[in-house]
Amino acid sequence: MSRARKNTPGRILFVGSGPGDPALLTVRAREVLVGAELAFTDPDVDSGVVALIGAAAPEDAPAEVRPALGDPGEVAKTLVTEARNGHDVVRVVSGDPLTTDSVIAEVTAVARTNVHFEVLPGLPGGSAVPSYAGMALGSTHTEADVRGEVDWAALASAPGPLVLHATSGHLAETASALVEHGLAPQTPAAITVRGTTRQQRTIEATLATLNDSGAELVGPLVVTVGKIVTQRAKMSWWESRALYGWTVLVPRTKDQAGEMSERLVTHGAVPIEVPTIAVEPPRSPAQMERAVKGLVDGRYQWVVFTSTNAVRAVWEKFAEFGLDARAFSGVKIACVGEATADKVRSFGINPELVPKGEQSSLGLLEEFAEYDEVFDPVNRVLLPRADIATETLAEGLRERGWEIDDVTAYRTVRAAPPPAQTREMIKAGGFDAVLFTSSSTVRNLVGIAGKPHARTLVACIGPKTAETAIEFGLRVDVQPELAQVGPLVEALAEHAARLRAEGALPPPRKKSRRR
Repeated sequence: MSRARKNTPGRILFVGSGPGDPALLTVRAREVLVGAELAFTDPDVDSGVVALIGAAAPEDAPAEVRPALGDPGEVAKTLVTEARNGHDVVRVVSGDPLTTDSVIAEVTAVARTNVHFEVLPGLPGGSAVPSYAGMALGSTHTEADVRGEVDWAALASAPGPLVLHATSGHLAETASALVEHGLAPQTPAAITVRGTTRQQRTIEATLATLNDSGAELVGPLVVTVGKIVTQRAKMSWWESRALYGWTVLVPRTKDQAGEMSERLVTHGAVPIEVPTIAVEPPRSPAQMERAVKGLVDGRYQWVVFTSTNAVRAVWEKFAEFGLDARAFSGVKIACVGEATADKVRSFGINPELVPKGEQSSLGLLEEFAEYDEVFDPVNRVLLPRADIATETLAEGLRERGWEIDDVTAYRTVRAAPPPAQTREMIKAGGFDAVLFTSSSTVRNLVGIAGKPHARTLVACIGPKTAETAIEFGLRVDVQPELAQVGPLVEALAEHAARLRAEGALPPPRKKSRRR
């Protein structure tokens, strides 16, 4: 991508991305990454951090992300050249910039020029990774990078635990050198790879077995040496979560999957989002146009939203007519659940009715009042929804005395099949669990990708969804009492923890795929 030269010079921002987990970025670092237009990254920066670069950039001008190639002097020269061309340049490194010799050399070279630069510290891996592995370093510990020159005598005699940065190729020399300089061969040690991410793996060993235990590990390692390793079983909080290391299939669009994926991450899972439906406008706009005109003319007492897609469709139609939230003046709004209600609130309106119990059409009907000709000046309800929606809600409202304008706000069509690798994972049992949130997600997933393998746990949000799953020959393992995304994820986590406690489920399978 070519960038136009600008008259005023830019800045160079050295951003520490921390040890891996994007959640550990500082607030300032996240702001800079999201707003970046040009970034240079190291290969060991986590892919989740790289994905944030330029997230706020417009689609027609995406951020440019390049690898930082060459020695520190060459990298610094490239950064300075781009900055002098008027670009703010983001230099992304793992860990903390000023704790890595090569990055210090880059900063030093930049400091010799007249280009303005900033350094945004990152959480250092030497303290964060042992914490995520359940080892309390205490106030006295020694950190060293054994990939370069090492004073082994000083290291072996240092007080407190040792935290060593290495690769598998350095383990044999590390163990033999420490033993040669006075540490016992049976000194406890732990090797952590992919620290602070959901692929983190910690192997306990001793100096005598260090090389054998970690010889096949790929990538940067953090080796912790000392008695604190023996306390790991009591303090291991990251790798002991119920869904830790699980790959969970989320058959929803990216817009809809946010809450579910976030909740899965808190339990240690790796959610993979696979859209099963695509949303398209209705074939004829006439129905929606009449509905919007009816809102403005005071035709409706209530508008009932059953999905975030319906809310979005109405607001898009408002925009076409130059309308805003004031068009709802005098109209009451009901939402089938909190996710839909949150979408309405994002437009500055608070719904009058959201079910307190089951968040479904039946739950809404239980709390929806009957039409009262004395207190209700208008007896008509607008129900904008999908073309494939069931009649449960409309029929229930009619039974309560309301006149219903059941309007197709959008059409749901089957999404394109996922990539071949994802389809193979679904059929071959590459997913530990799948979470279904509607009957259509069951039907469409099977249609575009095939049935999940029998070893994959199936969780369904409610009875209707479970019935559809069973119709397609799936075994339903989990169904929450409350038909909501949060309880669905919690129910899956509780189920997995219970099975493991009973010995019916092995520890999560360690996957070699890097995501």
